Amino acid sequence: MRTMTIAILALLLLPGVPPARAAGPAALEPLAFLLGTWPSTGTGKPGEGAGTAVFTRSLQDQVILRTSFAEYPATESRPKSRHDDLMIIYVAPGGGVRADFHDSEGHTIRYAVETPAPGKAIFVSDESAGGPRFRLTYALESAGVMKGRFEIAPPGSPDGFKPYLTWTSRRGGAAE
Repeated sequence: MRTMTIAILALLLLPGVPPARAAGPAALEPLAFLLGTWPSTGTGKPGEGAGTAVFTRSLQDQVILRTSFAEYPATESRPKSRHDDLMIIYVAPGGGVRADFHDSEGHTIRYAVETPAPGKAIFVSDESAGGPRFRLTYALESAGVMKGRFEIAPPGSPDGFKPYLTWTSRRGGAAE
């Protein structure tokens, strides 16, 4: 018995054995395709921006964070600018996946998140009286290539989404 106790203690105290990683909520796993660094560049059209989105697990795998920026060159009608944002994706207390978006312009958008197919995520904002509604879609087209689309539905037409921005990102870093 003493030999078995010593053997167990030795195994537990072995250096170089990493601790087990905490498992995150299963509801976030369909979004794992987003993890990593996703730079995107404009096609050269006047005013089109370029930037990077980085998706990482955080809070011991309980959330996914997206930090993102886009830089826009000056045009005849607008000076050079930069947009920064943060999104926290999490499992809501009652179930389902939610996301809260905050940006450098002072906007906050609360989304419900759906994953209708592998490699696809759709973020749809909550309806608000008299306000627009937003839809953000990510679709993994092939290994390392993702299409993004941000749409806006005007007030009074909550499902009348029209494209506002579209982009293609190519994975620029390992998934985390």
